[in-house]
Amino acid sequence: MAQKPSIPKGTRDFSPAEMMRRTYIFETIKSVFRTYGFAPLETPSMENLSTLLGKYGDEGDKLLFKILNSGDYAAGLNDEQVRNASKICEKGLRYDLTVPFARYVVQHQNEITFPFKRYQVQPVWRADRPQKGRYREFYQCDVDVIGSRSLLNEVELIEIVERVFGKLGINVVLKMNNRKILYGIAEAIGHADKMMDITIAIDKLEKIGIDNVKAELAERGLEAEAIEKLQPILELSGTNAEKLQKLSEVIGCSETGVKGIEEMSEIFGYVEKLGLQLPIELDLSLARGLNYYTGAIFEVKALDFAIGSICGGGRYDDLTGIFGLPNTSGVGISFGADRIYDVMVGLDLFPEEVNFTTKVLFVNLGEDEKLASLRIIKGLRDAGVAAEIYPESAKMKKQMEYANRRMIPYVVIIGSNELQEGKATVKNMRTGEQQTVDFASVAELLK
Repeated sequence: MAQKPSIPKGTRDFSPAEMMRRTYIFETIKSVFRTYGFAPLETPSMENLSTLLGKYGDEGDKLLFKILNSGDYAAGLNDEQVRNASKICEKGLRYDLTVPFARYVVQHQNEITFPFKRYQVQPVWRADRPQKGRYREFYQCDVDVIGSRSLLNEVELIEIVERVFGKLGINVVLKMNNRKILYGIAEAIGHADKMMDITIAIDKLEKIGIDNVKAELAERGLEAEAIEKLQPILELSGTNAEKLQKLSEVIGCSETGVKGIEEMSEIFGYVEKLGLQLPIELDLSLARGLNYYTGAIFEVKALDFAIGSICGGGRYDDLTGIFGLPNTSGVGISFGADRIYDVMVGLDLFPEEVNFTTKVLFVNLGEDEKLASLRIIKGLRDAGVAAEIYPESAKMKKQMEYANRRMIPYVVIIGSNELQEGKATVKNMRTGEQQTVDFASVAELLK
């Protein structure tokens, strides 16, 4: 018996209906990127393992898909050589778009004009355990500007977030923090060495409450006095400006912390003067995969749909340093296409035209009728209207069912009577309404 066809776990087929919706999301996001002067970039699916290894921490390294040098490369090797896997695998599938971007910038630094603004929408691969919402192959939509320390870049990214989600119709809140503020907090309470511990505990504030956070900090080796100093920070409330004011009273002794407060004040100042409507919240519990961020950090959450963050990113000062180009600052964000898709399906936000590929189907009722239809179809296509004719001269019922199943909104019928009069019957499949117009008016009616 033939084996049932299947695909690898953690990967997906996207049907035409799903692809229409996904394309709508990608095109909406890209159109916003382009209006801010970002240029498209693509990098290969596979990178040299030396590029990828050691960039994502031990856990990340374990999730890299490694590629055999060639199909039967191992065939001629002895056991000793097979054990020395580095000779067999020298390449891996990319794990994200950020490290390949950093590699590209360093490799092409003499051809690039800095600041370099790029966007990239491509699949990435992780050998993760597949589960709901977590896949081994998924798309990332990244936008970055590298080679500039100006906070105008952060402001532009905030505008991009507002525009993208405005166009998609998703109500969101943008949460922001600054890595320098987190360091300042740790420094102010005398525990610069425990910044990670403090942040991990603070990150759980919403979930477990203030008392449990304090208990966890004590477990992580903070004495009562240090936890006491943290209390006002954990209880911060008010506007972003008020929070920053209170913060400066607590961490004013930390030079790095003060720098972080100044950066956020400048960003919020621009946002206010530009009159952006996007709700933005200074959230001190926001930490985001702390490894390479050095300044502002972003996270976007949907307001009307329960799901994790749907967009995030931040400022990094030395991402290219790992490839030998130090002190090149950049900032970027990544839109989570799969989660955005789930939100839009859940809230029924896709426009109706995303649900069909063909706008009008011509019924095929015989040789002369077919020829008349083909002439009108040519005019429709010239006018940019997606039109097709049913290939066989089958029963009317079968052709109408086909249009329904394909969700085609209009059907045009040209029978022998219509042919004699030079007219066509146009049926709206949603409402059932019909109108008869002359051949020349069909295109005008359907445009």
